[in-house]
Amino acid sequence: MVTTADFKNGLVIEYNHDLCTIIEFQHVKPGKGPAFVRTKLKSLTSGKVLDNTFNAGHKITTARVERRPYQYLYKDDFGYNFMDSKTFEQIPIEEHLINAPQYLKDGQEVDVIFHAELEKVLGCELPQHVVMKIIYTEPGLKGDTATNATKPAEVETGATVQVPLFIQQDEVIKVNTQTNSYVERVK
Repeated sequence: MVTTADFKNGLVIEYNHDLCTIIEFQHVKPGKGPAFVRTKLKSLTSGKVLDNTFNAGHKITTARVERRPYQYLYKDDFGYNFMDSKTFEQIPIEEHLINAPQYLKDGQEVDVIFHAELEKVLGCELPQHVVMKIIYTEPGLKGDTATNATKPAEVETGATVQVPLFIQQDEVIKVNTQTNSYVERVK
């Protein structure tokens, strides 16, 4: 059990018979009336984002979750298959539990989130930034770098990312998996 004073981003709580993680929170002390905490919660089972307000000092039950390193192997009819880096045990994970499946490459390291008591997979998170090679994009024109214009580029996993006009085919870029956006060129 924790109170609202113990809230932090990433904390997993039990809310409405569901497991939710705190995306963001804000303590509010109005001039009149009691203090409260405004939160954004993301359901780990459905992926929905909920807005909720808790009274200050409210007790909440937390869930114990563990992050374990796994390696992506391949995709088949049962989902995406991952291997534990220490025990070499393989597990399939459904696509909706992965935060950015379009950027998975063979051998890539990910964090698989488990409910510690139930040993149930709650989700799979890729690193915040991944390095991708561009396999196709339209050529940019000389002098087009003055504006913030973008163009679509297909990366090695088949995903499409909006990149600046000066990026060429066969270049290597860094992509943010949370926002699905171009970050920078990799040399």
